[in-house]
Amino acid sequence: MDPNRKFWNEQQQKLQRALTHPDDHQKAIGLFLEHHAMVHSEKMSQTGLCSFEDEVLDGLTEADIRNIPENEEHSIAWVIWHITRIEDVTMNFLVAGSPQLLNQENWLEKMKVNSHETGNALDTAGIADLSATIDIGALRAYRISVGNRTREIVKKLQPDDFKQKVLRTRLEQVMKEGAVVEATRWLTDYWGKKTIAGLLLMPPTRHNFIHLNEAARLKLKLRHVQA
Repeated sequence: MDPNRKFWNEQQQKLQRALTHPDDHQKAIGLFLEHHAMVHSEKMSQTGLCSFEDEVLDGLTEADIRNIPENEEHSIAWVIWHITRIEDVTMNFLVAGSPQLLNQENWLEKMKVNSHETGNALDTAGIADLSATIDIGALRAYRISVGNRTREIVKKLQPDDFKQKVLRTRLEQVMKEGAVVEATRWLTDYWGKKTIAGLLLMPPTRHNFIHLNEAARLKLKLRHVQA
């Protein structure tokens, strides 16, 4: 296994223990911020840590990012859109109880997309359309904005917050605003079973990591075709 990914996996176990037994609250926050930095661009975190996102995107053209390799379902553009939407929705709506940045900062217009949802409900044609039309520069800027907002939210959390379950009213707001649609209601059902600690372990850390690994595989496939 790649040493950086091995380190990340080891630290994930430490983060899980720290969040579920937050005797040292600041240690838990610090571990989260390190983990989070590694699944975002270094331009966002400015920590000097390894960035799996930069590792994927460095050296790619916009055409590469939009390309859906043969026998694959997703493009790298879709991956970045999806993980950013999930993080925006869960951290702002569910953890902070605040509006998602997608609407606060007019990102739909900037990115030239119409979809409010997380990408889970898009069919093959929808994924292809989003991949072809989304403004890549704006997408990356949106991701940086979401990442910075997540860090602001987490730094303000108190020890007792980690044990709190997600409020039903916040889950209902996710559906009301179309961030999750009826066909993918299982997402809100899943999040509704989580504590705040559980949410920190999945969408802004582990979920990002899983899909960036997918993006790395797509990049390898693109390079193989181009060779």
